[in-house]
Amino acid sequence: MSTLDNILEEINNAETIAILTHENPDGDAIGSALALYNSLKQIGKNPDVIIPEYPRTFEFLPSTDEIKKESNIEKYDLAISVDCATIKMLNGFAKYFEDAKVKINIDHHSSNTMFGDYNYVSPDAPACAQVLIGVFNFLNINITKEIGTCLITGIITDTGGFKYPGVTAETFEFTAGLLQDGVNISKIYRRVLQIKTRANFELTRIASNRLEFFEDGKVAFTYITKEEMERVGAENGDHEGIVSIGRDIEGVEVSIFLRETDNGCKASLRSNEYVNVSDVCLLLGGGGHIRAAGATMQCTIEQAKEKILRQIKSVI
Repeated sequence: MSTLDNILEEINNAETIAILTHENPDGDAIGSALALYNSLKQIGKNPDVIIPEYPRTFEFLPSTDEIKKESNIEKYDLAISVDCATIKMLNGFAKYFEDAKVKINIDHHSSNTMFGDYNYVSPDAPACAQVLIGVFNFLNINITKEIGTCLITGIITDTGGFKYPGVTAETFEFTAGLLQDGVNISKIYRRVLQIKTRANFELTRIASNRLEFFEDGKVAFTYITKEEMERVGAENGDHEGIVSIGRDIEGVEVSIFLRETDNGCKASLRSNEYVNVSDVCLLLGGGGHIRAAGATMQCTIEQAKEKILRQIKSVI
């Protein structure tokens, strides 16, 4: 019996289902979770999608009004994690996953630790949303305009608008099919990648002004403090995209962005051609993709900067 057979059997047997994703969810995490939610509703299930916080950029997605911040169900029959490489990344709501009778892990990160009872992980896919296309086809789900909108949002955000190396022919084939079905790809693209909140603009300006370069210009570094985020009225997700400032500069191989939090800071790393930032972040307690990764660090920005630059220096 294949993993997909097992997944279908467990979905059919479950009365209560929780859909979960990683903390500080991006478009792929939210898009995948809501696509799965609407798909399970289509086959007669009534799942809970539990996401404590998400950027308001994605409020246009179908069924965001159904998202729960928490649940009063203590033990689900089935918990499904999407776009999450480790159980640690589920953070405060990992309990719903750990306490469930059956656990399913659907993902595309090469650093995935296979933490489910059933793991359907495809590192070659550029987004978890693209992995779900195959799952939905197996489950005989009709990919409606609503489900397609969620999936393409995940694909657009995780591929940077189809520009990263992981994009496949299947990515464009699926996108073409959605266009034929009336999904407004250009509108979604503009909404998730081009329109910025005022707070994001202000934070981007601050981060740009303090950009530093190391290793003969191959490494770019910048950061944002908690006080600065509060001063501009930043909300969840208003820091998104800042790490790309450095990566898009000629000669830069690795871009590092640190965001101060209550307990330390969060690091986002991006690379262009040859540095595997996932390996770097694994050494820092995080993970991700070869060209895009991150880590949560319980130290000051200066300490985190020193630790990351030390690791980068050995591979640059």
